[in-house]
Amino acid sequence: MDSTIPSYLFDKRESLRYPSEVTTRWWQDESPRYDIYVSAETIVELGEGEYPGKEEVLAFAAGLPVLESNRAITEITGEYIRHMVMPNDASGDALHLAYASYYGVDFLLTWNCAHLANANKRRHIETINQRLGLFTPAVITPLELFGEY
Repeated sequence: MDSTIPSYLFDKRESLRYPSEVTTRWWQDESPRYDIYVSAETIVELGEGEYPGKEEVLAFAAGLPVLESNRAITEITGEYIRHMVMPNDASGDALHLAYASYYGVDFLLTWNCAHLANANKRRHIETINQRLGLFTPAVITPLELFGEY
């Protein structure tokens, strides 16, 4: 998962109430059904800047397994940027996608619908990953990962 998920678990701002409530409900009810990882980049992002609940977020994230960085992930990130799959920021969205693709995770969970969980980007991501010989994770919000009851 990217940094939006742990951040929204502890964010109590009214402007983020809906995604925060959905994330909290998903974490409580659904997360036990999955193996959940964060990337080293997610940990770095969570440590930057000041935001509500930062200490709780960092403590929470510290308890999750971390996918380590390597040269291949850096190269994949560069390819995503070169092919304009993601914005030209080697420490942002392209890097989150590179981790998920490299490690072959089933889902990249995010609330970033502009660049990551965006249906208009799926085919482009799939095409570039196919060229690179990579698995393409489903890039989704917690809303898409609730079980049937």
